[in-house]
Amino acid sequence: MTDQLDHLDPTPETAARPVAPTPGEGILVGVLAAVGLLAAGILTYDKVESLKAQAAGESFTASCDVNAFVACSGVFNTPQAEVFGFPNPLIGIAGFAVVLTLGVLVAARVALPRFVVGGLFAGAVFGIGFVTWLQYQSFYEIGRLCPYCMVVWAVMIPLFVVITRWFAQQVAPGGAVHRFLSDWSLLVVLLWYVAVGAAIWFQFGTTLWA
Repeated sequence: MTDQLDHLDPTPETAARPVAPTPGEGILVGVLAAVGLLAAGILTYDKVESLKAQAAGESFTASCDVNAFVACSGVFNTPQAEVFGFPNPLIGIAGFAVVLTLGVLVAARVALPRFVVGGLFAGAVFGIGFVTWLQYQSFYEIGRLCPYCMVVWAVMIPLFVVITRWFAQQVAPGGAVHRFLSDWSLLVVLLWYVAVGAAIWFQFGTTLWA
C-alpha cells in the first residue's frame, strides 16, 4: 500500500527527476539537423566551385543565384561568410552532424547524460546567436539573401527551441521555462518566423522576385 501511495503522490525529489526527451522529439531534431546538414553541404560545394572558377579566371553562378538580391554567391564571397578564417558552412556541417547523431540516439530511446544535453544547449545558443548575427549582416550590410543560408536559419529556430526545452527539462523539470516551452514551443517558432519574414519584407520588398 505504501508503494502505491508513493507512486500516486511522489515526493518532491521524485517529481523533480529529469524526464528524457521523447523518441518523436529525437526524430524531429534529426530531420531538422539533416536538412541543415544538406544545406551546409551544398553551400560548401558551391564555395569550392567558386574558388576553382576564380582560380581559373572564370565566372561562377551558384545553384541558388536567382537575381541580384537573392543569390548565394553574393553572400558566401563576403568577409562575413568566413568569420573564423574558413567558410561558415563548415561550422554547420560539423554542428548539424553532431545534432543529427544525438537526435538519432534520442529516437532510439537512448537517455542522454546531463552534460551532453548541456553541451548541446551551449552549441544551440552559439548557433542561434551566430545565425541572428548573420541575418543582420545579410539584411542590412550585405543587402542580399542566400536561399540555402535561409534554410539553415529556418531549421536553427525550431532546433534552438526544442533543445532549450530539453535542457530545461534536465536542469529544472516543471520549472517556468520548461512549462512555457512545453505549452508554447510551436507558437514561439511561428512568431520567430514571422519576425524574420517581416524583417526580410521591410528590407527587400518586391525586389525578392524582381
